[in-house]
Amino acid sequence: MHHSHGKHSKGKVSYLESPERRKEFSPEQLLNMIPLKETDNLLDFGAGTGYFSIPAAKRIQGNVYALDIDAAMLEIINEKSMEEQLTNIVPVQGSMEALPLSEGSIDIIIASLVLHEIQPLAPMLQQMKSVLKTEGYLVCLELKPKESFEKAPRITLEGMEREMKEAGFQVTEKFFPAESLYMLVAQKTE
Repeated sequence: MHHSHGKHSKGKVSYLESPERRKEFSPEQLLNMIPLKETDNLLDFGAGTGYFSIPAAKRIQGNVYALDIDAAMLEIINEKSMEEQLTNIVPVQGSMEALPLSEGSIDIIIASLVLHEIQPLAPMLQQMKSVLKTEGYLVCLELKPKESFEKAPRITLEGMEREMKEAGFQVTEKFFPAESLYMLVAQKTE
């Protein structure tokens, strides 16, 4: 189950942190749109530079598990959480298997701009479902495929919704937070 993401380039970091991206759709906006409770434990899947992990950790008393394959990304998250004096961020390097979590221990998973890279997606969704509590939520933020042919893999909203339903999630909300983005909130129902 190893996904070969080449090394993250500086370009990716600067985009992830860019003011344009924040203006387009801030992490606070996303966190306001999801059913996040103070006591929740959250998994930031493909946490990157902590774009969502850091703001989420400020809102909840539970843990934020920041999962990323790239150790350099987790270093950035560590530095930020020390600066902000956040004690509830748990950086985890690796893929889902690396999580030190029992089944049904997470309330919300945020997967931002990462699920389109995972082929096939079904086994990953099953793993996500197993770490989620019953009635837990998977929040997926993705770029809409452009009309023109792209080398970058993309998954349409319909395709993502179908994958989620097949995995046993119920899509409860759909948002279009910015022109190029869609967001699905899916609940583990059984």
